[in-house]
Amino acid sequence: MCCESKRRFLLLYATQKGQAKAIAEEIRQQAGAHGFEADMHCLSEMDKYNLETEKDPVVIVISTTGTGDPPDTARKFVKKIQDKTLPPDHFAHLQYGLLGLGDSEYMFFCNGGRTVDRRLQELGAQHFYGTGLADDCVGLELVVDPWIDGLWLALKEALQLQKKKENMNNAVSSSLSPAPHAVHELNLSSKVQNLKLEDEGARGSDVLSQKLDDSNLVAPARDTEPSLVHSVSPVSQCALNIPALPPEYIEVQFQGTQGENPHLSSLISEGTTFEVPVTKAVQLTREDAIKTALLLELDIADTTFEYQPGDAFCVLCPNNASEVEELLHILGLSEKGDDFVCVKVKQGTKKKGASRPQHIPERSTLKFILKWCLEIRAIPKKVFM
Repeated sequence: MCCESKRRFLLLYATQKGQAKAIAEEIRQQAGAHGFEADMHCLSEMDKYNLETEKDPVVIVISTTGTGDPPDTARKFVKKIQDKTLPPDHFAHLQYGLLGLGDSEYMFFCNGGRTVDRRLQELGAQHFYGTGLADDCVGLELVVDPWIDGLWLALKEALQLQKKKENMNNAVSSSLSPAPHAVHELNLSSKVQNLKLEDEGARGSDVLSQKLDDSNLVAPARDTEPSLVHSVSPVSQCALNIPALPPEYIEVQFQGTQGENPHLSSLISEGTTFEVPVTKAVQLTREDAIKTALLLELDIADTTFEYQPGDAFCVLCPNNASEVEELLHILGLSEKGDDFVCVKVKQGTKKKGASRPQHIPERSTLKFILKWCLEIRAIPKKVFM
């Protein structure tokens, strides 16, 4: 029996700093395990997709930048769909689901996603799945993870509905009086199908009976204390799931202590870096606040960059040196901290579009990576656990 081909959907993303792309890649990675194939593109790659003729469901992951603007990679797309000459049924054939990323500490929360969502609706597009708005202020994963978990059932139902419509259209266009040999084949197929169902039903009944008999031999669990193998309410009543283990795709090789660490400017994809002193730091939030907000005063007298009110800039700060040393000790790599490591994509990996993370240099010391490149205090993701 031939394996059923995976069902396609179009996956689009628009990112400013890479977060939306990472989530889109996670969706693409999980798609295969659910019987789908994600045709993934950046919104800026408008030559690789066409929403005006797209028949399959569309999934969009888009972040927000600045004071509520779409990412730079979405500007051309947004400008195109905001054309006022487009008719209200321009995207009437389109069904989509959208995941927006933002930060509620800013006035226009998730405005990049909201802008695209609102305009697609105005042009007649229909949701096959509810819009998700993830808040980086409290943790994107609180919305992102359940949104992705529910995506697969919504995609399945959308594709089933699409197939029914196609079958109805084919039935209308076909002849109402099929040839005699076609009727004979249909009847024969029905008989074979009925025999198959009855045979499977009998076997299933035997298996079920055997399971019921076996279950009577098992004594009921009496443990009431939570443990690694037994949960109590409310955890036991939650619809928990375990994500698929992603394929290995990064290879790390130790290369001794000879070499020189890269300059910090190589850790950012664009722009220029300046080393400046922090002259003042004031905590604005209370000690019991969920997040700590600091007012920092930087001395930029020796820099050459120009700025305007409302501009944003990134601060690259190291992890605490003592915490880095403690982590190396926990990992059993204290003696390897000053060794250079080469980070590259593992040969033969099954991960689609595998590439070295941009925030990790190709060659540097292990201590440099842990100090400058990784957020070692980050809350572990489900996949990591």
